[in-house]
Amino acid sequence: MTDLAPAQPATALQQSFALLREGLQRSIIGQPRLIDCLLIALLADGHLLVEGAPGLAKTTAVKALASCIDADFHRVQFTPDLLPADLTGTDVFRPQSGNFEFERGPLFHNIVLADEINRAPAKVQSALLEAMAERQITVGRSTWRLPELFLVMATQNPIEQEGTFALPEAQLDRFVMHVTIGYPDAAAELAILRLARGQASRAAHGQQTAPAARLTPADVMAARDQVLEVHMAPALEEYITQLVLATRDAGRYGAELDRWIAWGGSPRATIALDRCARAHAWLNGRDYVLPEDVHAVAHEVLRHRVLLSYEAEAEGVRPDQVIDRLLDLVPLP
Repeated sequence: MTDLAPAQPATALQQSFALLREGLQRSIIGQPRLIDCLLIALLADGHLLVEGAPGLAKTTAVKALASCIDADFHRVQFTPDLLPADLTGTDVFRPQSGNFEFERGPLFHNIVLADEINRAPAKVQSALLEAMAERQITVGRSTWRLPELFLVMATQNPIEQEGTFALPEAQLDRFVMHVTIGYPDAAAELAILRLARGQASRAAHGQQTAPAARLTPADVMAARDQVLEVHMAPALEEYITQLVLATRDAGRYGAELDRWIAWGGSPRATIALDRCARAHAWLNGRDYVLPEDVHAVAHEVLRHRVLLSYEAEAEGVRPDQVIDRLLDLVPLP
């Protein structure tokens, strides 16, 4: 784990993150929303769940981000035979000393990619709960602290359902954002083709592409402190609260919404909306939050927290449709 170095000044930090954003967009073509949400989750001190078909650069994106930060990175491929100890670590007997020593698992890295998280059973998925919520791991009678900089990005494939295990609601709530990504357009597809060809050519000649920006863990911590200081007007705080309350008492906004929503967002949804809206504003060079910042992150923050009723699912209603209606019906300050 990298030692914390002196952080950069505020304006320099925003410029560094702007350079990082631009560099990631050049290397991850056609997925600007994924890149923005990765950076927002990093700034909001949260975790990210990404859902998309195979081959859409989900794994590549988090590896590219990790290469731009002086921090430890580890990828875990989730499979049905994975055990909780494969994530947390376990006590190992050392014959030389006659004692048990704790062998740390992959969760003790700064950035962890949980690839195809829905391929592991609930027993393994639950091993992430304490780590994601409390930044610690308990094995036996001992509790171990995780690094101060700790980000989990989990991916899941929406196409294949055979041999998968749906994430329970308690697990989903630990993710600050749930991002769904689709296929790139024709222009982006052509740019991806040319980028892949260039990368293959450079690799064949032993050339490596240097990251566009390089950040330290101290830079990330300082940026998070600045995000918390971003000004949010009391009226906008009230608006965020009303948005989440509307998911719990949708009847105030019409019978249709009341019929669609079975369970609304928890207080974690309010906190996540606040943190992500501040991070979105900071990432775009402002020190104050606008209603547009709240709207920009509302779908990713609420998508996995608003549980639909059987009637809504039978009618083919999607969570994004419900969130669109909420944004239309809950009045702005």
